[in-house]
Amino acid sequence: MPVLPDMLSDADLRQIRQQFPSVKKLTYFDVAARALLPRDTRDAVDGYLDTLMEKGGDKAEMFSVVESARARFATLIGAEPDEIAITKNVSEGINIIATAYPWKPGDKVIICADREHPNNIYVWRHLAERHGVEVTVVSSHDGFIRSDDMIAAFDARSRMVSVSSVSFHPGLRTDIDALAAACAERDILLLVDAVQSAGVVHIDVSKTPLDALVVSSQKGLLGLYGFGFLYCRKARAERLTPAYLARFGVDLGDAHEADGGMAPYKLMRGARRFDLGNYNFAGATAVNKSLELLLAIGTPAIEKHVRALTRRMIEGFSESGIPVVGAPFGNQFTNIVTIAPRNDQPDFNVGLEKALADENVKFSVRRGALRFSSHLYNSAEDVDRVIDVARRFMRLNS
Repeated sequence: MPVLPDMLSDADLRQIRQQFPSVKKLTYFDVAARALLPRDTRDAVDGYLDTLMEKGGDKAEMFSVVESARARFATLIGAEPDEIAITKNVSEGINIIATAYPWKPGDKVIICADREHPNNIYVWRHLAERHGVEVTVVSSHDGFIRSDDMIAAFDARSRMVSVSSVSFHPGLRTDIDALAAACAERDILLLVDAVQSAGVVHIDVSKTPLDALVVSSQKGLLGLYGFGFLYCRKARAERLTPAYLARFGVDLGDAHEADGGMAPYKLMRGARRFDLGNYNFAGATAVNKSLELLLAIGTPAIEKHVRALTRRMIEGFSESGIPVVGAPFGNQFTNIVTIAPRNDQPDFNVGLEKALADENVKFSVRRGALRFSSHLYNSAEDVDRVIDVARRFMRLNS
């Protein structure tokens, strides 16, 4: 199959792939679980650890790196730095918003439970049991979270919608623009789990009026576990009160971080009020360097590249007689392709899983389905290698 015009150029891709030396021996389609780490990011973390080992670290530089990462992530999604809080993962970000909202008994939150990661379900069940919040569950259709169905579930007591921009399974896109517009009209807080899209899919919160967005850095942002970001629109953040408060969420002017405590205080502006304690500085160092790479290429170009790879993979699987959830190719696809389980052949995916693993192809298995997810370092040759294994498997098992 020819290389599609939306893919990164051969020269750009060669340069990018130099940052990921393992792609020479591993066909890696598993960014939806965790990304490969760029070489320069590894070097930056090594430098931070060397400084820590040799002279106990440089606190001013450590804080500077955190602020650089905050600013770079803000730029990536079209936000302002004051609209970004530092978290350790998606779960913490969701919980921060959930517990900061001024709930009243009978208030409602809307979710699509059968397509969400469990960590975007437990928090709402917990609120229901503790505070009388009602959880409205909307069903998916053929793997899709339909914005129209979520909007149809709105009523006078609806206060929040929590939804993935791209589901972890089967990896299809939600129409966040339509949902954001409908929520804005009704003053319903829209909370978006963007962990499967940030760094891979173009996001511009200056144009899409969502209220909050959460992400961790180990997937599309090419970072480490234990570091994440929470975007909260400034006007919305200043209507929320953090359930937990620490020094970095309090505006004490130029005072040292160890000063104060009993004096009158005010919350930090915007989303900074949600920062808690010292940061994961190694995680900040990693994502700060990786964001430099992502910003240099740009998420519009990255999204076009991975969608071209996705189209190529869907067409290859379909021509081989292997069903893909959500196929044929359309706007619902980004960088994730999931092979549907076959009820008539329950061992089919297990056999194909082994055949691919034997050829050093890395992917995930979620709910019995094989999930392939690409990023900027993947090439057309990577896709063709997967399709070639699948075709050979089909010939041997037809």
